[in-house]
Amino acid sequence: MRRSVPVLSALLVGLLATSCSGGGPAGTGGPAATGAAARPAGDLRSPAAGAAKDPAAVHANELGAVPVLMYHQLSEHPASVYDRTPADFRAELERLAREGYVPITAAEFTSGRIDIPAGAHPVVLTFDDSTNSQVKLGSDGKPDPNTSLGILLDVASRHPGFRATATFFVNGDPFSATGSKAALTWLAAHGFEVGNHTLDHANLRGLGEAEVEHEIADDLKGIKQILPNANVVSLALPFGSMPKPGSLAVQGASGGVSYHHRGVYLVGANPSVSPFAASFDPTAIPRIRSEAATGEEAEFGSTSWLDKMAQSPANRYTSDGDPDTVAFPKSEQSRLNPAFAKQARPY
Repeated sequence: MRRSVPVLSALLVGLLATSCSGGGPAGTGGPAATGAAARPAGDLRSPAAGAAKDPAAVHANELGAVPVLMYHQLSEHPASVYDRTPADFRAELERLAREGYVPITAAEFTSGRIDIPAGAHPVVLTFDDSTNSQVKLGSDGKPDPNTSLGILLDVASRHPGFRATATFFVNGDPFSATGSKAALTWLAAHGFEVGNHTLDHANLRGLGEAEVEHEIADDLKGIKQILPNANVVSLALPFGSMPKPGSLAVQGASGGVSYHHRGVYLVGANPSVSPFAASFDPTAIPRIRSEAATGEEAEFGSTSWLDKMAQSPANRYTSDGDPDTVAFPKSEQSRLNPAFAKQARPY
Protein backbone atom coordinates (compact mmCIF):
# COMPACT_ATOMS: atom_id res chain seq x y z
CA MET A 1 0.00 0.00 0.00
CA ARG A 2 1.39 3.37 -1.03
CA ARG A 3 2.00 6.34 1.24
CA SER A 4 0.63 9.82 0.67
CA VAL A 5 2.91 12.71 1.60
CA PRO A 6 0.90 15.41 3.33
CA VAL A 7 0.72 18.57 1.26
CA LEU A 8 2.50 21.05 3.48
CA SER A 9 3.62 23.44 0.77
CA ALA A 10 3.69 26.64 2.77
CA LEU A 11 5.41 25.04 5.73
CA LEU A 12 7.95 23.15 3.64
CA VAL A 13 8.94 26.19 1.61
CA GLY A 14 10.13 27.66 4.89
CA LEU A 15 11.88 24.43 5.79
CA LEU A 16 13.91 24.57 2.59
CA ALA A 17 15.65 27.56 4.11
CA THR A 18 15.75 26.46 7.73
CA SER A 19 16.15 22.70 7.97
CA CYS A 20 19.73 22.54 6.79
CA SER A 21 20.63 25.26 9.28
CA GLY A 22 19.02 23.40 12.15
CA GLY A 23 15.46 24.72 11.93
CA GLY A 24 12.47 22.67 10.85
CA PRO A 25 10.88 19.58 12.33
CA ALA A 26 12.87 17.49 14.72
CA GLY A 27 14.18 13.96 14.34
CA THR A 28 15.83 11.40 16.54
CA GLY A 29 19.34 10.04 16.62
CA GLY A 30 21.74 7.41 17.80
CA PRO A 31 25.17 5.82 17.36
CA ALA A 32 26.65 4.13 14.36
CA ALA A 33 30.13 2.74 14.63
CA THR A 34 32.36 2.56 11.60
CA GLY A 35 36.09 2.69 11.17
CA ALA A 36 38.30 3.73 8.29
CA ALA A 37 38.71 0.14 7.12
CA ALA A 38 36.09 -2.11 5.57
CA ARG A 39 34.05 -4.16 8.02
CA PRO A 40 31.50 -6.93 7.77
CA ALA A 41 27.85 -5.98 7.42
CA GLY A 42 26.34 -4.95 10.72
CA ASP A 43 29.68 -4.66 12.54
CA LEU A 44 28.93 -2.42 15.53
CA ARG A 45 32.50 -1.89 16.75
CA SER A 46 33.60 1.64 17.52
CA PRO A 47 36.13 3.43 15.31
CA ALA A 48 39.81 2.79 15.97
CA ALA A 49 41.32 4.53 18.97
CA GLY A 50 42.54 8.01 18.17
CA ALA A 51 39.85 8.59 15.55
CA ALA A 52 38.77 11.85 17.19
CA LYS A 53 40.37 14.97 15.74
CA ASP A 54 40.50 18.68 16.34
CA PRO A 55 36.91 19.64 15.50
CA ALA A 56 38.04 22.74 13.64
CA ALA A 57 40.29 20.64 11.40
CA VAL A 58 37.31 18.58 10.15
CA HIS A 59 34.77 21.43 10.34
CA ALA A 60 32.77 19.42 12.85
CA ASN A 61 29.18 20.44 13.47
CA GLU A 62 27.27 17.94 15.58
CA LEU A 63 24.32 20.31 15.74
CA GLY A 64 23.89 20.05 11.96
CA ALA A 65 21.09 18.47 9.92
CA VAL A 66 20.80 14.71 9.42
CA PRO A 67 19.03 13.08 6.44
CA VAL A 68 16.66 10.27 7.42
CA LEU A 69 15.87 8.61 4.09
CA MET A 70 12.66 6.66 3.47
CA TYR A 71 12.40 3.75 1.03
CA HIS A 72 9.54 1.45 0.06
CA GLN A 73 9.48 -0.79 -2.99
CA LEU A 74 12.17 -1.55 -5.57
CA SER A 75 10.78 -2.09 -9.05
CA GLU A 76 12.13 -2.03 -12.60
CA HIS A 77 8.87 -0.30 -13.53
CA PRO A 78 7.94 2.09 -10.69
CA ALA A 79 4.20 2.43 -10.17
CA SER A 80 4.41 5.52 -7.96
CA VAL A 81 6.84 8.07 -6.54
CA TYR A 82 7.39 5.69 -3.63
CA ASP A 83 9.04 3.11 -5.89
CA ARG A 84 12.65 3.25 -7.04
CA THR A 85 14.44 1.15 -9.61
CA PRO A 86 17.29 -1.03 -8.34
CA ALA A 87 19.70 1.06 -10.43
CA ASP A 88 18.46 4.33 -8.89
CA PHE A 89 18.67 2.89 -5.39
CA ARG A 90 22.23 1.73 -5.99
CA ALA A 91 23.18 5.12 -7.42
CA GLU A 92 21.84 6.91 -4.35
CA LEU A 93 23.81 4.67 -1.99
CA GLU A 94 26.93 5.18 -4.12
CA ARG A 95 26.42 8.93 -3.86
CA LEU A 96 26.05 8.77 -0.09
CA ALA A 97 29.26 6.77 0.17
CA ARG A 98 31.19 9.19 -2.07
CA GLU A 99 29.98 12.19 -0.07
CA GLY A 100 31.15 10.80 3.27
CA TYR A 101 27.87 9.61 4.77
CA VAL A 102 27.87 6.66 7.17
CA PRO A 103 24.59 4.76 7.75
CA ILE A 104 23.28 4.41 11.30
CA THR A 105 20.04 2.90 12.56
CA ALA A 106 17.03 4.82 13.81
CA ALA A 107 17.63 3.45 17.31
CA GLU A 108 21.23 4.59 17.22
CA PHE A 109 20.15 8.02 16.05
CA THR A 110 17.70 8.52 18.89
CA SER A 111 20.17 7.24 21.48
CA GLY A 112 22.22 10.40 21.06
CA ARG A 113 25.50 8.53 20.71
CA ILE A 114 26.54 8.86 17.07
CA ASP A 115 29.80 6.98 16.79
CA ILE A 116 31.22 7.62 13.32
CA PRO A 117 34.66 8.74 12.08
CA ALA A 118 35.83 12.34 12.18
CA GLY A 119 34.63 14.28 9.16
CA ALA A 120 31.83 11.80 8.37
CA HIS A 121 28.10 12.54 8.24
CA PRO A 122 25.38 10.23 9.60
CA VAL A 123 22.51 9.09 7.40
CA VAL A 124 19.58 6.98 8.60
CA LEU A 125 18.32 4.50 6.00
CA THR A 126 14.74 3.39 6.71
CA PHE A 127 12.57 0.88 4.83
CA ASP A 128 8.79 0.70 5.26
CA ASP A 129 6.32 -2.14 4.63
CA SER A 130 8.65 -5.18 4.83
CA THR A 131 8.31 -5.97 1.11
CA ASN A 132 10.05 -8.83 -0.69
CA SER A 133 11.92 -6.34 -2.87
CA GLN A 134 13.66 -5.15 0.28
CA VAL A 135 14.65 -8.46 1.88
CA LYS A 136 14.67 -11.89 0.30
CA LEU A 137 16.97 -14.77 1.18
CA GLY A 138 17.96 -17.44 -1.31
CA SER A 139 17.92 -21.18 -0.70
CA ASP A 140 21.49 -20.79 0.56
CA GLY A 141 20.31 -18.35 3.23
CA LYS A 142 22.09 -15.41 1.62
CA PRO A 143 20.40 -12.12 0.62
CA ASP A 144 19.18 -11.88 -2.96
CA PRO A 145 21.63 -9.46 -4.66
CA ASN A 146 18.77 -7.68 -6.44
CA THR A 147 16.96 -6.66 -3.24
CA SER A 148 17.51 -3.49 -1.24
CA LEU A 149 19.44 -5.51 1.31
CA GLY A 150 21.61 -7.18 -1.32
CA ILE A 151 22.42 -3.89 -3.02
CA LEU A 152 23.24 -2.20 0.30
CA LEU A 153 25.61 -5.03 1.22
CA ASP A 154 27.32 -4.82 -2.15
CA VAL A 155 27.77 -1.04 -2.04
CA ALA A 156 29.20 -1.29 1.47
CA SER A 157 31.67 -3.93 0.34
CA ARG A 158 32.89 -1.58 -2.39
CA HIS A 159 33.20 1.48 -0.16
CA PRO A 160 35.34 1.00 2.97
CA GLY A 161 33.77 2.96 5.80
CA PHE A 162 30.22 2.85 4.40
CA ARG A 163 28.49 0.79 7.04
CA ALA A 164 25.92 -1.79 5.92
CA THR A 165 23.08 -1.15 8.32
CA ALA A 166 19.54 0.21 8.23
CA THR A 167 16.18 0.11 9.97
CA PHE A 168 13.38 -2.05 8.54
CA PHE A 169 9.93 -0.98 9.73
CA VAL A 170 7.79 -4.10 9.46
CA ASN A 171 4.10 -5.01 9.41
CA GLY A 172 2.52 -8.38 10.15
CA ASP A 173 3.94 -11.31 8.14
CA PRO A 174 7.06 -9.42 7.00
CA PHE A 175 9.10 -10.56 3.98
CA SER A 176 6.64 -13.31 3.05
CA ALA A 177 8.75 -14.79 0.23
CA THR A 178 11.47 -15.68 2.72
CA GLY A 179 9.37 -16.18 5.82
CA SER A 180 9.23 -13.86 8.80
CA LYS A 181 11.40 -15.97 11.07
CA ALA A 182 14.24 -16.47 8.61
CA ALA A 183 14.26 -12.85 7.43
CA LEU A 184 14.04 -11.16 10.83
CA THR A 185 16.57 -13.55 12.35
CA TRP A 186 19.05 -12.76 9.57
CA LEU A 187 18.58 -9.01 9.96
CA ALA A 188 19.02 -9.07 13.72
CA ALA A 189 22.08 -11.32 13.49
CA HIS A 190 23.76 -8.90 11.08
CA GLY A 191 23.24 -5.67 12.99
CA PHE A 192 20.12 -4.32 11.31
CA GLU A 193 17.28 -2.80 13.31
CA VAL A 194 13.71 -4.10 13.17
CA GLY A 195 11.15 -1.38 13.89
CA ASN A 196 7.37 -1.22 14.29
CA HIS A 197 5.10 -0.16 11.39
CA THR A 198 1.82 -1.46 12.90
CA LEU A 199 0.28 -4.87 12.35
CA ASP A 200 -1.97 -3.99 9.39
CA HIS A 201 -0.39 -0.78 8.11
CA ALA A 202 -3.22 1.09 9.76
CA ASN A 203 -4.05 4.76 9.45
CA LEU A 204 -3.80 5.46 13.16
CA ARG A 205 -5.46 8.87 12.99
CA GLY A 206 -8.78 7.26 12.13
CA LEU A 207 -8.73 4.68 14.93
CA GLY A 208 -9.90 4.75 18.53
CA GLU A 209 -7.34 4.60 21.31
CA ALA A 210 -7.77 0.87 21.95
CA GLU A 211 -7.43 0.11 18.23
CA VAL A 212 -4.24 2.18 18.00
CA GLU A 213 -2.68 0.30 20.89
CA HIS A 214 -3.77 -3.03 19.40
CA GLU A 215 -2.15 -2.24 16.04
CA ILE A 216 1.17 -1.26 17.59
CA ALA A 217 1.29 -3.81 20.40
CA ASP A 218 0.31 -6.75 18.19
CA ASP A 219 2.99 -5.88 15.65
CA LEU A 220 5.50 -5.80 18.49
CA LYS A 221 4.17 -9.15 19.73
CA GLY A 222 4.86 -10.72 16.35
CA ILE A 223 8.39 -9.35 16.26
CA LYS A 224 9.15 -10.50 19.79
CA GLN A 225 7.88 -14.01 19.07
CA ILE A 226 10.72 -14.30 16.55
CA LEU A 227 13.25 -12.00 18.22
CA PRO A 228 12.56 -12.26 21.98
CA ASN A 229 15.63 -10.19 22.84
CA ALA A 230 14.92 -7.41 20.34
CA ASN A 231 14.66 -3.91 21.77
CA VAL A 232 12.00 -2.41 19.50
CA VAL A 233 12.23 1.33 20.16
CA SER A 234 11.40 2.87 16.76
CA LEU A 235 7.98 3.36 15.15
CA ALA A 236 7.24 4.59 11.62
CA LEU A 237 3.71 5.93 11.28
CA PRO A 238 1.82 4.49 8.26
CA PHE A 239 0.87 7.36 5.94
CA GLY A 240 2.63 9.63 8.44
CA SER A 241 -0.65 9.80 10.35
CA MET A 242 -0.34 10.58 14.05
CA PRO A 243 -2.89 8.97 16.38
CA LYS A 244 -5.02 10.98 18.78
CA PRO A 245 -3.64 11.53 21.31
CA GLY A 246 -0.13 11.53 19.86
CA SER A 247 1.25 10.04 23.06
CA LEU A 248 -0.15 6.66 21.95
CA ALA A 249 2.57 6.52 19.29
CA VAL A 250 5.17 6.69 22.05
CA GLN A 251 3.79 4.29 24.61
CA GLY A 252 0.80 2.10 25.31
CA ALA A 253 -0.30 -1.50 25.85
CA SER A 254 -2.74 -4.06 24.51
CA GLY A 255 -3.31 -7.75 25.17
CA GLY A 256 -0.65 -7.85 27.85
CA VAL A 257 2.01 -6.36 25.55
CA SER A 258 3.38 -2.88 26.30
CA TYR A 259 5.50 -0.72 24.03
CA HIS A 260 7.68 2.35 24.45
CA HIS A 261 9.36 4.09 21.53
CA ARG A 262 12.39 6.37 21.65
CA GLY A 263 11.66 7.62 18.15
CA VAL A 264 8.48 8.13 16.11
CA TYR A 265 9.05 8.69 12.38
CA LEU A 266 6.88 10.67 9.96
CA VAL A 267 6.59 10.46 6.15
CA GLY A 268 8.35 13.67 5.09
CA ALA A 269 9.74 15.82 3.88
CA ASN A 270 13.02 17.40 5.12
CA PRO A 271 16.17 16.55 7.10
CA SER A 272 16.03 16.12 10.85
CA VAL A 273 17.78 18.40 13.26
CA SER A 274 20.53 16.90 15.39
CA PRO A 275 19.49 14.90 18.46
CA PHE A 276 21.63 17.34 20.44
CA ALA A 277 19.67 20.38 19.30
CA ALA A 278 17.18 22.06 21.62
CA SER A 279 14.53 21.83 18.88
CA PHE A 280 14.87 18.07 18.48
CA ASP A 281 11.56 16.23 18.97
CA PRO A 282 11.87 12.42 19.03
CA THR A 283 8.08 12.05 18.83
CA ALA A 284 7.85 13.53 15.31
CA ILE A 285 10.99 12.83 13.27
CA PRO A 286 10.83 13.91 9.63
CA ARG A 287 12.03 11.68 6.83
CA ILE A 288 12.95 12.34 3.22
CA ARG A 289 11.37 10.23 0.50
CA SER A 290 13.95 8.71 -1.85
CA GLU A 291 13.27 10.35 -5.18
CA ALA A 292 14.91 11.57 -8.37
CA ALA A 293 15.50 15.24 -9.14
CA THR A 294 12.25 15.55 -11.09
CA GLY A 295 8.72 14.33 -10.48
CA GLU A 296 5.91 14.78 -7.99
CA GLU A 297 7.07 17.01 -5.10
CA ALA A 298 10.69 16.28 -6.10
CA GLU A 299 11.82 19.46 -4.35
CA PHE A 300 11.19 17.61 -1.09
CA GLY A 301 12.84 14.37 -2.22
CA SER A 302 16.26 12.89 -1.51
CA THR A 303 18.08 14.09 -4.62
CA SER A 304 17.03 17.69 -4.01
CA TRP A 305 17.90 17.60 -0.31
CA LEU A 306 21.26 15.89 -0.82
CA ASP A 307 22.08 18.57 -3.39
CA LYS A 308 21.17 21.30 -0.90
CA MET A 309 23.22 19.71 1.86
CA ALA A 310 26.22 19.34 -0.46
CA GLN A 311 25.93 23.02 -1.37
CA SER A 312 25.83 24.03 2.32
CA PRO A 313 28.21 21.56 3.98
CA ALA A 314 28.62 23.66 7.12
CA ASN A 315 24.95 23.12 7.95
CA ARG A 316 24.97 19.31 7.93
CA TYR A 317 25.99 17.09 10.82
CA THR A 318 29.74 16.46 10.66
CA SER A 319 31.38 14.32 13.34
CA ASP A 320 34.57 15.07 15.25
CA GLY A 321 35.06 11.34 15.73
CA ASP A 322 34.44 11.36 19.49
CA PRO A 323 31.04 9.93 20.47
CA ASP A 324 31.40 11.30 24.00
CA THR A 325 31.42 14.95 22.98
CA VAL A 326 29.21 17.32 20.98
CA ALA A 327 31.42 19.50 18.80
CA PHE A 328 30.19 22.59 16.97
CA PRO A 329 31.24 26.13 15.98
CA LYS A 330 30.75 28.64 18.79
CA SER A 331 28.26 30.48 16.59
CA GLU A 332 25.89 27.49 17.00
CA GLN A 333 25.98 27.51 20.83
CA SER A 334 22.43 28.82 21.23
CA ARG A 335 21.02 25.78 19.43
CA LEU A 336 22.45 23.25 21.91
CA ASN A 337 20.06 21.37 24.17
CA PRO A 338 21.19 22.31 27.71
CA ALA A 339 21.04 18.61 28.64
CA PHE A 340 24.28 18.15 26.64
CA ALA A 341 26.13 21.13 28.11
CA LYS A 342 28.72 18.95 29.85
CA GLN A 343 29.53 17.19 26.58
CA ALA A 344 29.74 20.39 24.55
CA ARG A 345 32.94 21.05 22.63
CA PRO A 346 32.51 24.47 20.97
CA TYR A 347 35.40 25.83 18.95
